Amino acid sequence: MNTPADRPIEALIETFEPEAAARPLSGRLNLLATTLATGLSLYALYWVIAVIQPQIYRVTFLLLALVLSFLLFPAVKGSRRSVTWLDWLLIAVTIAALAWPIVDFEQFVYRAAEPNSFDLICGTLTIVVVLEATRRTVGGILPLTAAAFLVYGYYGPLFDRIGLGLLAHRGYSLERLIGSLYMSLEGIFGVPLDVAATYIVLFTVYGAVLQFSGAGRFFLDWAMAVSGRSGGGAGPGRTVTIAGFLLGTVSGSGVATTVMLGSVAWPLLRSAGYPAEVAGAILSAGGIGAILSPPTLGAAAFLIAEFLQISYLQVLVMATVPTLLYYISIFLMIEADSRRLGTKSARLSTLSLAQLTWRYGYHFSSLVSIAGFMLMGMTAFRAVFWATCLAIALSFVRSETALYPRKLFQAMEAGGKGVLSVAATTATAGIIVGVVTLTGLGLKIAGIIVTFAGGSLALTVVYSAIAVWLLGLAVPVTASYIIAAVMIAPALTQVGVAPAAAHMFIFYYAVLSEVSPPTALSPFAAAAITGGNPFRTMMVTWKYTLPAFLVPFVFTLRGEGMGILLQGPPSLILWTSLTAAIGVCALAVGAGGWLRRKATLFERMLAIAAGILLMYPAATTDFAGLACFAAVIAYHFWRTR
Repeated sequence: MNTPADRPIEALIETFEPEAAARPLSGRLNLLATTLATGLSLYALYWVIAVIQPQIYRVTFLLLALVLSFLLFPAVKGSRRSVTWLDWLLIAVTIAALAWPIVDFEQFVYRAAEPNSFDLICGTLTIVVVLEATRRTVGGILPLTAAAFLVYGYYGPLFDRIGLGLLAHRGYSLERLIGSLYMSLEGIFGVPLDVAATYIVLFTVYGAVLQFSGAGRFFLDWAMAVSGRSGGGAGPGRTVTIAGFLLGTVSGSGVATTVMLGSVAWPLLRSAGYPAEVAGAILSAGGIGAILSPPTLGAAAFLIAEFLQISYLQVLVMATVPTLLYYISIFLMIEADSRRLGTKSARLSTLSLAQLTWRYGYHFSSLVSIAGFMLMGMTAFRAVFWATCLAIALSFVRSETALYPRKLFQAMEAGGKGVLSVAATTATAGIIVGVVTLTGLGLKIAGIIVTFAGGSLALTVVYSAIAVWLLGLAVPVTASYIIAAVMIAPALTQVGVAPAAAHMFIFYYAVLSEVSPPTALSPFAAAAITGGNPFRTMMVTWKYTLPAFLVPFVFTLRGEGMGILLQGPPSLILWTSLTAAIGVCALAVGAGGWLRRKATLFERMLAIAAGILLMYPAATTDFAGLACFAAVIAYHFWRTR
């Protein structure tokens, strides 16, 4: 009898990540899809070194992505039928509607205020194919949400008649909506799609190059070799977490990282004595941590740079301390559970750490080079472009990892296919952003949140967290961030939160929705591998990542909290980061229930109180939290002496 872990990795990813459920093609159709996907990657790389008018590039990029989406993704999820007449019709409509802005470009861009009849037809068809491609790749909730925003944009005055005057506006005609969403850089072809067509596709291609050059396998083996040198039972759990971090630089997806990691690491965790639910929590926490962490972060991080008009390197810098706090939490939780469960060290049959590093350590070079190139003054685009070139060149260090032409083109194909769901998602998110901008809805929603909070900073932050969390349960992380950035970030900035802190807050809560009840895709995917109870796996994962839900409050509740985003004087950065780290340790003791030995209920409650106090960046709460945690440690060691 097959266990869940015996199921193919691709099947598990398809089950828990809708955008992975592509249908198989063969013959000429497969050749066409391969050519288009490879061409999409090469086009993105060419854009870095060439000069292409932004609107032309975004339109052609979306055209290729949508055609590929209709070739690869069936109208009904799970269908294995080949390309149907409906798919061909949608492909033809896509080509016609998106070729028009290119063919008539010189006049097209000047008609946004007064579209002609053909503009209206092509614009309407473009909206339809974008929503349908999004439905096929990521599910129906996001396109339905975008459709609701379109209705809102058209029927604005109706809200006043039904008693929702706060949301009412004068209403916009079809001509105005099409002109804004289709004929300008404010809607479908706005910032979200721009980020997908530049940052995201380049990092997706880079990840595919690493994967096909064997870097993904090396990262796993290297981390497993590290576990073999750990003498404690927490070693396997800690090392699986490290492996998830490294693998995430290749995958870029929390669910995909969890599944790929679990297919290799579950036997290690099982042999070490971890129950299925705890092992699943380790896998999913490690998987989701990968898209919270530099040097790649998740797709939403690229959007932060665009919305704030800062460099991507600055976003990486701001994410450094929160990432360290996230992994400190997981490591301490694993330590507590391993001691409580009596797990033991374990090792898979791999080469030694020294042998692996000597033979394949060059795979680390391109990762480090991204930050290095940006420190030299390169843009993120050029940095990842040259890092990709470096990864290709370094693959020839050993013959078994060399990216000869056939394998290189396979990597380009994978990179092109990997960006399809993000392209459709960001185009649809652009519709939402365009309507919000046109109607002023963002400021209205922000005003409602602040009003409900009574102008209180703390309540506004709490309500914003709940709103982003609920939004993240319904739509993908990238779309969740985009919508929240235009509707919830203004509420935070209205009550005095710095713009950088507001956007980082939204980013973290959008990502953490993947491990939050009741959906929690990453824990459910991990449970499918380990055979554990999905609900219990989800709750243990939530316990492991609990401090991560509190860290964003540090840099939003008080200006001093910006220290953990590495903003402010060095003394503030050091003190805030140190007290936050101690707070994470206190929360880990309280949630994990272990210090030297099993902690009592009193010790756990006092440790949690200390952790919460230390998370609030003020001198009085810091010293009170330090005193409480010191009392917990002293009492525990006295009790267990």
